[in-house]
Amino acid sequence: MLIETRYFGEIEINEDTIIHFPKGIPGFVDEKQFVLLDVEDNPVFQVLQSTNNVDPAFIVTNPFRTVRDYQFDLDENTLELLEIEAEEEVGVLSIVSLKDPLNDSTINLQAPIVLNTKKLLGKQYITNLKSFSTKASLFPHSIEEKVK
Repeated sequence: MLIETRYFGEIEINEDTIIHFPKGIPGFVDEKQFVLLDVEDNPVFQVLQSTNNVDPAFIVTNPFRTVRDYQFDLDENTLELLEIEAEEEVGVLSIVSLKDPLNDSTINLQAPIVLNTKKLLGKQYITNLKSFSTKASLFPHSIEEKVK
């Protein structure tokens, strides 16, 4: 299937890789089908790209790379919606806001993207945990801080 993407132009995707978001994503409730695209030569970031439109396309990353003590509990409604039966089926991504300079980039830890990696179902899960920010530093310990 051919799709038009925000960052890679027109590409062909395998329909078996489409992730279904039954309730869409907040702010984009009509966008229910996405695909994860790798960023060439960069294993840290991926693009969560709508399959129906060029936008939305979100830069995402594994939040556990940034915050070692990151954790949250999923409610029963989310477990049911995503048909999660085992912890091994769960994937977690966070939306990144890239900035210039790169050290100013942020990551949304309060509303991760939760995936059932087996059944390819997804949801942006609002945790409401005040200990994690919607604009946490992507680089909590910058190179400058390490030099001091």
